[in-house]
Amino acid sequence: MEPVVSVRGLRKSYGPFEAVAGIDLEVERGEIFAFLGPNGAGKTTTVEILEGFRDRTAGEVSVLGVDPAHAGSSWRNRVGAVLQESSAEPGFTVRECLQLYSGYYLEPRDIDETIALVGLEEKAETKGAQLSGGQRRRLDVALALIGDPELIFLDEPTTGFDPSARRTAWHVIEGLRQLGKTVFLTTHYMDEAEHLADRIAVIAGGRIVAEGTPGSLGGRNTMAATISFTLPEGVGADELPEELRGLLSGAGERVTLTTHTPLIHVRDLADWAIGRELDLSDLALRRPTLEDVYLNLTESTP
Repeated sequence: MEPVVSVRGLRKSYGPFEAVAGIDLEVERGEIFAFLGPNGAGKTTTVEILEGFRDRTAGEVSVLGVDPAHAGSSWRNRVGAVLQESSAEPGFTVRECLQLYSGYYLEPRDIDETIALVGLEEKAETKGAQLSGGQRRRLDVALALIGDPELIFLDEPTTGFDPSARRTAWHVIEGLRQLGKTVFLTTHYMDEAEHLADRIAVIAGGRIVAEGTPGSLGGRNTMAATISFTLPEGVGADELPEELRGLLSGAGERVTLTTHTPLIHVRDLADWAIGRELDLSDLALRRPTLEDVYLNLTESTP
């Protein structure tokens, strides 16, 4: 099946400065694809080129089988976008906003179904300016959906949300996958990318520095884990079994072991502690988080 988004050798220069330095990427139909990167990395420039809002310097770009630089109204009927910042239509209710926007499309979705999809049934007759931040963002998603697009760009959709509102927004975004939509998501929240994305690409310095699933990005699935704990008073790290002493990467007040086979070594530690009738009440096993991997990838890129 042809990718929904296909990019080859994409470049965008501003004089001598190259904001996007020859990237390749593909987005498959029906997936949620997260595009991560620090400010100034080329993320927004890339997305705006894909949306057809910015010209490129070089490279090949296909979105829904069309070059966005030359796309017409029929192509725009197939694409939806939720911008990072937006404001409600002055004086319009939720329903009226959707009625207005539905008139821009050839085959819009049913307004009531769209309102229900984003969970705004009880706010349908409320003016957009009176909605909370989370409700306003749901309206933004509804406006992006009203044209029944195949591809939806979500730019920082939960910025400024409290934890409860973010979780609600995640549920709405997951619902887009169930509708068969393809989602191109940009976000600064690593837990959001990990929860929602099927695949992730990280851009830094205008280049893609890693791509993969949330679990495998940047070799995350092969990275060492740490086992940490505090030894009971009077027991030293030198009393640990020899195979565990060889894993020591910290032996101050709190002991840290670094291992690529954490299950085996947690078992060895438990056998040793139980045999000595010791309680390691604060024992913790930690694998590298997506944020650890992301910071390593972006901070090591000039």
